[in-house]
Amino acid sequence: MRFTPTALPEVLIVEPQVHGDARGFFMESFNQRAFDAAVGRHVEFVQDNHSRSLRGVLRGLHYQLPPHAQGKLVRVARGAVFDVAVDLRRGSPGFGRWVGVELSEDNQRQLWIPPGFGHGFLVLSESADFLYKTTDYYAPECEASVRWDDPALAIGWPLAGAEPQVSAKDAAAPALARARARTFD
Repeated sequence: MRFTPTALPEVLIVEPQVHGDARGFFMESFNQRAFDAAVGRHVEFVQDNHSRSLRGVLRGLHYQLPPHAQGKLVRVARGAVFDVAVDLRRGSPGFGRWVGVELSEDNQRQLWIPPGFGHGFLVLSESADFLYKTTDYYAPECEASVRWDDPALAIGWPLAGAEPQVSAKDAAAPALARARARTFD
């Protein structure tokens, strides 16, 4: 596996080694020792999630507050998405900055999004199966979000002039300046 820091160094692109031939492919999608070495500490995952979305669906920007802040290791099993992580750690030099990476069944990339970062994605293919591991369980009382189109973030979503499909909950999310925040450790 290759781990590459993004413009937000805590957010890592994870590229597994894919062994393919005429029959298909094999890859190791997760290795605890390699992952821990790359992030510099032990990370325990406690929940795996799977979503399927259609082209133009935008989910996010979601995060959980302490004491149930979540780190996420995300990947696409089928289709393609533009995946975004936003630094929401108040006091961080990267606060309010974002990185975006295309994740697809073809490139097999994954993205590590540590606790304290918001996360969202836009489906680029007809549909996409999105898989992610989380470091804490879903806790509705700690659930929070930031508006996907907040001008203060100026995320470069590849919308090509189209309006994305967002949930009512995501459409009502607050701007970064009004988002719920606590200290992320």
